[in-house]
Amino acid sequence: MKTEMKLLLRALFLSLSLCLLPFAASEIQLGSKLVVGEENASWVSKNGDFALGFFNVPDLPNRFSVGIRFNSQSIPSDQRRVVWVAGAGVSVSDNASYFELSPDGDLVLFDYSLGVPVWTSKTNRFSVQSVSSALLGDDGNLVLLNDHNDKVKFRFLRLDRDGNLRMYSFHESSRSWRTVWQAVENQCRVFATCGSQVCSFNGSGDSQCTCPYNTFASKCVTPYQKLSCKSSFRMVTFENMELYGIYPANDSVVSPISSLRCKKMCLEDDSCTAVTYKNDVEKPQCLIKLTRYVSGYSDPSLSSVSYVKTCLNPVAVDPSKREVVGTVTKKSHSVCLSCLLGVTSTTFVLFLAFQVGVIVYVYKRKKKEAVKRAERVRNPKGVVVFSVDEIKEMTNDFEDNIGPKMFKGVMSENELVLVKEIEGALTEERKFRSSAAKIGTMHHKNLAKLEGYCCERGKRFLVYEYAKNGSLLDHHAKNLTWRRRNDVCLSVAKALFYLHSECREFVSHGSLSLGNILIGEEFEAKLTEYGFGSCAADKDVEDFGKMVLALVTGGYEEEWVYREWIEGRGETVVDRSLESGFDVEELERVLRISFWCVQVDERLRPSMGEVVKVLEGTLCVDPPPPPFGCVKSSPSNSSGSGQSLYESVRE
Repeated sequence: MKTEMKLLLRALFLSLSLCLLPFAASEIQLGSKLVVGEENASWVSKNGDFALGFFNVPDLPNRFSVGIRFNSQSIPSDQRRVVWVAGAGVSVSDNASYFELSPDGDLVLFDYSLGVPVWTSKTNRFSVQSVSSALLGDDGNLVLLNDHNDKVKFRFLRLDRDGNLRMYSFHESSRSWRTVWQAVENQCRVFATCGSQVCSFNGSGDSQCTCPYNTFASKCVTPYQKLSCKSSFRMVTFENMELYGIYPANDSVVSPISSLRCKKMCLEDDSCTAVTYKNDVEKPQCLIKLTRYVSGYSDPSLSSVSYVKTCLNPVAVDPSKREVVGTVTKKSHSVCLSCLLGVTSTTFVLFLAFQVGVIVYVYKRKKKEAVKRAERVRNPKGVVVFSVDEIKEMTNDFEDNIGPKMFKGVMSENELVLVKEIEGALTEERKFRSSAAKIGTMHHKNLAKLEGYCCERGKRFLVYEYAKNGSLLDHHAKNLTWRRRNDVCLSVAKALFYLHSECREFVSHGSLSLGNILIGEEFEAKLTEYGFGSCAADKDVEDFGKMVLALVTGGYEEEWVYREWIEGRGETVVDRSLESGFDVEELERVLRISFWCVQVDERLRPSMGEVVKVLEGTLCVDPPPPPFGCVKSSPSNSSGSGQSLYESVRE
């Protein structure tokens, strides 16, 4: 078994040829196909030791996977083991399904009954030049060939000191190494290529590093420091510049937003050092930096504007201000008594009229306010403290119910808000107030912004930015396509990762469910009720897994879902209200990571950072063991316990 696993890992790497290789065997041309059921449907290596083709999935006679197996005549036919499987076990039906080297250089496994590809190699995105053919080598490796249409003998690939990945070729004519390809064409787009400076291009087109705020600081870091700023501060504007934090690299993103509010948010946040306002996308974005170690990119083509916070400490002499000196000419004037009386009486009448006007204005304003508002207490972070009477007035006595204990409200500035009542007995008053003040400082595009709260008379209310489409509980069975559901899962995972790892201290959610996930106007997900729980990270991970399973399946029982999936019927668990279909590869990835999240043994659960990478497709995930301790098999399957099913898949 260990030998087979080594062979599997060795064959799993689909290498791209970086030079001309002396293969004598016939190559697999673009457009070549292997169709289920066709006679001799396989690609064989030159020495005949390996073959790539379809084979039956154990215990599922009508399902087929494609992979590389031993093909040597010296090995009995029943002992020719499979050493690599495309998609780690993805299978198709026998109705004209096929495996193809597509014209654009992708290896594609297509399920005819579903009408969609269930696995692709995505190799057309990674090749230096387009893939031209493939070859099953004598060592069992499936090699994709591109060549460079030249006669270069020597090449090497190197990660250079500027952070860019480049390929070099040795040219015999010039007897020198030359760059023939680099991963990032725009050097200024390489992360932190200039360290804490800003990258730009000079007149000759070469990249250069400069410090835009060297007039404000002794070294090239953002000039604002909370402890050393003894007076007020301001924002300095840098046009056509995009900044990002590099240590730590955790810019918070707020969208949609105006540039004025973007600057204001930074001014009101003691931890903010700079912001970048981007208005070249569908929604304007505000990128908030909470570190002095900032890098960036400056170019006239950029529409981004950056604002850097600087301190306005008083100085003895300000060279930017000049003293204006004037000449005074003294003249003698005779006193005009009648003029003096006229001026005095006129001044008195104007003063009296002004006083009457002020009294009338104040009276009308008080009369217009039917209910006297309690004085709003605003902490330095901008979170408003409301009274119970204000909450009632804001919601018109809780008239517009848009979800479980969730109400539409209007603030005095005609700003729509969402008011959510939470169980008062769950949180002690002092702890609740402290948590609310801390939450008001958090900024993430997938966290609902806390505008204020109420903690009075045993009542607890949270006032959030308004979400047009209510909570996910109202939408999980309608209006949400597969794409939207998948985006919701990723958005919630990113929000929890931010709370667990990117805040200044660990923050748990503690009660994640469909009911506290809001859906905005563009169906973007925003998390509420975060920061009031007190649990370990693995509890949030488990709740996330349960939430994802409910969202994807529409609420099917979890053990049944696991059994259907592990026995190869994953497509049956998808919510039947979906009308536009779903992506099989994404479904497999979502189910795998969800079952890892709900493992009974907390030590097996992944971190939210790993969950994000899996959902983004940048991290592979193995099939999980039964998460419920013991999973019974269906009558049609004779493999026994859930554990044996798991082992058969891994084999």
